[in-house]
Parts: sequence; C-alpha cells; structure tokens
Amino acid sequence: MFVSNEWDVTVVGAGPVGLVLAGELALSGAKVRVLERLAEPDRAMKAQSINIPTAEALDRRGLLPAAEAVQREISRVDGGLGPVGTRFTGHFAGMALEADLVDWSDPDFTAHTAAAGARMVPQPQLVALLAEHVARLGVPVCRGVEVTALEDTGDGVLVGTTAGQVRTGWLVGCDGGHSTVRRLAGIDFPGTAPEVTGCQAVVDIADPEKLANGWAWSPEGAYRYGPQPGRVATVEFDGGPSDRSAPITLEEVQARLRRVSGTDVTLTALRATPTRWTDNTRQAATYRSGRVLLVGDAAHVHPPFGGQGLNLGVGDATNLGWKLGAVVAGWAPAGLLDTYDAERRPLGAWVLDWTRAQTGLLRGDPKSAALRGIVADLLSTREGTTYAVKQISGVTQRIDLPGGHPLVGRFVPDLGLRDGSRLVDHGHGGGFLLLDRTPDAAFARLASAWAGRVTSVADAPATPAGVLVRPDGVVAWASDSADPAGLDAALRRWAGAPSHLAEAGELDDLLEVHAAQRAVARPPAGPEP
Repeated sequence: MFVSNEWDVTVVGAGPVGLVLAGELALSGAKVRVLERLAEPDRAMKAQSINIPTAEALDRRGLLPAAEAVQREISRVDGGLGPVGTRFTGHFAGMALEADLVDWSDPDFTAHTAAAGARMVPQPQLVALLAEHVARLGVPVCRGVEVTALEDTGDGVLVGTTAGQVRTGWLVGCDGGHSTVRRLAGIDFPGTAPEVTGCQAVVDIADPEKLANGWAWSPEGAYRYGPQPGRVATVEFDGGPSDRSAPITLEEVQARLRRVSGTDVTLTALRATPTRWTDNTRQAATYRSGRVLLVGDAAHVHPPFGGQGLNLGVGDATNLGWKLGAVVAGWAPAGLLDTYDAERRPLGAWVLDWTRAQTGLLRGDPKSAALRGIVADLLSTREGTTYAVKQISGVTQRIDLPGGHPLVGRFVPDLGLRDGSRLVDHGHGGGFLLLDRTPDAAFARLASAWAGRVTSVADAPATPAGVLVRPDGVVAWASDSADPAGLDAALRRWAGAPSHLAEAGELDDLLEVHAAQRAVARPPAGPEP
C-alpha cells in the first residue's frame, strides 16, 4: 500500500515523455513520482531516432554526452548506415530524402548543430538514460502500479491504484494513446479512425534477395527493408487490426511481408520484439481538465512516420514541466498553465496532418500512386528536400509569442561564449537563462530581482546583445541593442513577480535611465507640416 502522504505531482507513465516531465518537475523543486503499470521497461521496437528539439532538450540538461555515446554505439553496431547527425534525413511516405539534395547551409540548420551527434537514439536507449537522470534527481519510479480511479477534489486529486490510494496535487497522464488517465478524466478524444495496420520487426531472412532495399509499393500496401540488416516494416490498408495488443508472431510478420511484397520470402527468426501500429489519428479535446493534464500520446495519436510522436511528446513535457513546477512553487504568473495547451495544441495538430498526408500517399490505388509520383518529383529538388527535412528535424518549430525579434518563439540557437562554453551549458539545473552582452551588464542588473529563477550569463559585446531563454529552450525575449526595453515585461510575463522586492524598486530607476538615454539619442523632430 502507498503511504498516504501528498505528492505535488504524480506522473502516470514511465516512457520517455513521462521521465522527461518528471525530471523537469524535480528540477523546479516539485515533489514528484512516477507510476508505471509495466513491471519492466518496454523493449519493443518504436522510434529509432530523435529530432533536433529533443536532442537539444537532452543537451540543456547535461545529457548530450550520454546521447552521443548511444549514437556512436549504434553507428558501430550498424555499420554502413551512412552519415548521421546533421546529415540524418529520413523519409516522407516512404520516399527517401537524399542528404546530398539538402541545403545544409540553410540558416535554420546552421543555427542548430551542437546536438547533431545525438540524433540516432532509439527509444529503449533513450528511456534508459532518462531513467538514470531522474534517479539522480531522486524521483521514485513505481513499476507494476496501475491507475484504476481518480477524483479531482479541486485542491488535489485522489488517485486509486492497484497498490492503494494516493493523494496528489496534480495528476499528469503520460500513459499513451489508450490513456487510462484521459478516460477516467472524461476528456474526449476526437479524430479519424484507423484504416491501416503497420508492423515492424527485426528478423532473419532466408532469401533477402527477394526484397527490394528501402521502401516499395504494391496494390496491397507498402513495405520497407533496411536500413539495418533484417529490419522490415509493412503497411496494409486492411481497416486496422482487430486486436492491436495480441502478440506478434514470426508467422504473422512473414504473411504480411509476403502480401505486400508479392513474393514468397521466408523468415526464420525474430531478433527483436516487433510492434504493431495503426493510423488512428486523434487529439484530446483539451490538454487540461482541472488538476488533470495530458502529455504525449495521451493527448494526441497519429501514425509513427518519422518518429514524430516521441518528439512531439518530449516537447509537450518540456513545455509543461517548468510551468507546472512554477505553479507548485507559487511564483507562476496568472494564466501561465493555460499557455501549455495554447502553445502545444497547434503543433500537435500540424503533426497529425503531416502524418495523415503520408497515409494518403502510401495507398496502393492508382490515384494515390499518381500523386506519389508528383510528390516524388518535388522531393527530388533541392528546395523540396530541404523543406521536408527541415520540417522533420524540427528546426523550424516556433511558438507565437509577443516580440518583434526573429528569435522570439524559436528554440534558442547554438550560442557560443567567449570562454569556450555555450549558453545552454549554464542551464543544466533548469530555470531561465539570460544572455547579457551589454558593456554595463544592464540586462543582468535588471534581472537580478528574479534571482533564483533567472541565471544571467555575461559575454563579450556581440549580436544579439541579449536573449532570455525559458526553461524549455524557447526564446522569450531578444534584443540586438543594449536597450532593456521589453525585458522587464518578458520577465514578469514568464517568470512572475520579482523575487527580491527590495531590489525590485531599482527596476523603475534603471528603465527610466535607459528611457532618458533613448530620448537624448533620438534626433529632433522636424517642423510641423
């Protein structure tokens, strides 16, 4: 039985999304624990790589070396995969995106290269390194515990589990597409029903020469062979599986592969736990109901093309983590928690449509085949391939935030400092980062009233002169000049009221000084017309 003491936040689900969220909450000072129904980590084949925002999320917390080590090991074991990192491209509806066609000099790419060596991180290895991370932070992960009931009491949530009842301040469902938390909270899950059954596995093949390398299409669907030895995937438009949770046998994989390939290929052994998936595509009606929130697949599901689900969920977790942590700590500005749904829902809707489009192109009918040919022509151009790879890699993601600087709303780019460090190296403990390149440390002096929430990092004068980065890596404010106009508003909007009231009185004086300087520097007005 659980001890009946209260927890600030209970996270349901110990996959990568739940572990990222738990880590962010712990760094914010919240008392958090994770409940997971599975007794052991899931070793099934799922996402085989991560995008740039996910790799940078690991980088922000000092986990980049561990992720890079995974990629080096993957490259060593699966030799011949070709270049990785910034040259990792992927596919669109089975049409390979050629690295040689990508304009790697595009500013969206060149601004995000530091985490390039941590892209090829399969989901099981990602879960392992995140589990070590939350363990270091003292977060308990309770396995073999299933949620059976919940009651939002207004000031907390009573959670019934197979190990007893626990009271928690907030409950967050990171428990996948069939989320128990979402169902118990009564949150609708509208969308489109499945028409596809997908299957992927690593197998031994008696006659691999019967299969085409890469993706191939037929009237029965599509299949992929490679790039790793023995890795196969099938897509069939059969209306979806009758029982997605049923064990996947070697015989089923072989039968599916034979149908879509039109060959009598023979499989002799399974080498990894296979997975079955569909194109069920849905988004929760709300990401929050009272003190219950949804993150990752609990909030949205879609086909796994390009591994978008894992990355979308990690983005949800980093966005929510610091905001909910601020609410728990008591310094959150009004409406901060509402920005979680407002900021993440549009990106979730975009990913759903991005994957729906690929489902349409994978169909085996003549009309879809004709459309696939046109899209293939577009993807054979430098502009088309660059566009697709930018979307898949996540480097163009942006949140609509107030402010005219082009960095605002984007994930912070790689910013090297004069001492050889990078800005993100100073944020491993969470919190806001403020880059100050003013000669008189004007930005840092203004932000000192938020000590404990904002870490100021001084650097030699350069452009941009100042950048305020939220704990999720999103730029909240930036300026190319030493003028602090807008910084005070950005700090109050995102970091709440100043934490040191005695120093807060100096803010108005500092802002008045700069306003006077601007007035002196302003050229005299011309004569009245």
